[in-house]
Amino acid sequence: MKRKGLYFLIALALGGVGAVQAQGTAAASDSAASTTAPSYDGRWYIAPTIGGYYNDSSRNTNSRQFYYGLGVGRFISPNTSIDLFVDRTSRKRDGGGKWSSTNYGAAVRYYFGEWTAWRPYLMAGLMGSYHKNSMNHGWAPAAQVGAGLSKAITDSTDFRVEAGYRYDWDDKSQQSQNGYGDWLLGFSLVSRFGQPPAPPAPAPVAPPPPPKPDCSQLDSDHDGVNNCDDKCPNTPPGTIVGPDGCPQKVVIDLRGVNFKFDRPKKGQTDITKALAEPTSASLATLNQAVDTLKRYPNVQVMVAGYTDSIGSAAYNQSLSERRAKIVYNYLIDHGIDASRLEGPVGHGENDPIGNNKTDAGRAENRRTELQVQQ
Repeated sequence: MKRKGLYFLIALALGGVGAVQAQGTAAASDSAASTTAPSYDGRWYIAPTIGGYYNDSSRNTNSRQFYYGLGVGRFISPNTSIDLFVDRTSRKRDGGGKWSSTNYGAAVRYYFGEWTAWRPYLMAGLMGSYHKNSMNHGWAPAAQVGAGLSKAITDSTDFRVEAGYRYDWDDKSQQSQNGYGDWLLGFSLVSRFGQPPAPPAPAPVAPPPPPKPDCSQLDSDHDGVNNCDDKCPNTPPGTIVGPDGCPQKVVIDLRGVNFKFDRPKKGQTDITKALAEPTSASLATLNQAVDTLKRYPNVQVMVAGYTDSIGSAAYNQSLSERRAKIVYNYLIDHGIDASRLEGPVGHGENDPIGNNKTDAGRAENRRTELQVQQ
């Protein structure tokens, strides 16, 4: 029994060390990937224990006895605990008399699974065993390995059941024997001290991104057309655009600025003498054009003149140029910088907007335009 027990002790110890190393490697990898606090309870605990021995037959004693003990320990990681313990058993010898064993040692337990679940574990320990009988007493080293199952009952209490094999190198209790291997089964109630630790704070949650503004409320190129309707979203500053946001040729045609037939004459500079009656209506239209140009200082215009179709083309060309020139001068005289004005140019009887076969149509064609330059 002695050699078989010793070999079995060594085999269990080697197997337990290998399993612990493999689990430890996986746990270290998981820990490196996690940034949260470890989810375990590191408070100190006491673990009163009661159980039974199945004694080595070489002890020449009853095969079964009760034992009792007390452990003090704590978890040092989510999967590992260390206990300092003491336990004691008393045996009756086959030939009469009693002997007792009191063991003082330390045990390491490595657990598998989640903290609050049923957790199987492996155990290994070393101790000093004090033997006492009517003939002799003394110390001997001992070691143990085992396995068990643990379950949390409350925040501060666990239940633990454990089976193990303990080898005792006792060479004094019996002169003809040297070492004993015993099996044991124990039950422990683990009670932790103090308040349970606060749960780890949850990882901060990034605030959701602010909602994107409605495109109808945005005008990225500042052309006065919102992004929803703007089909030309990157027009340069100062560009005149239409309702779709795209560049648009704008003509200030000065409708209402009517010229008398064949006016102004060559050399005529007073625009009021060239305008059709009533001149006040035509002057009001011109003054509105001046005001518009002052409100939009980046706008440049071409001053162009036109005529009706009465008369020769050459004469009408000259007349259209005079009409453009007299309006050009009026704008400068009323505060519009010449650098913003192109021309004046005349287009003669070209590009009519009215019917040259009627008096009303011809009156419409005797006109000037301010053509906005893009």
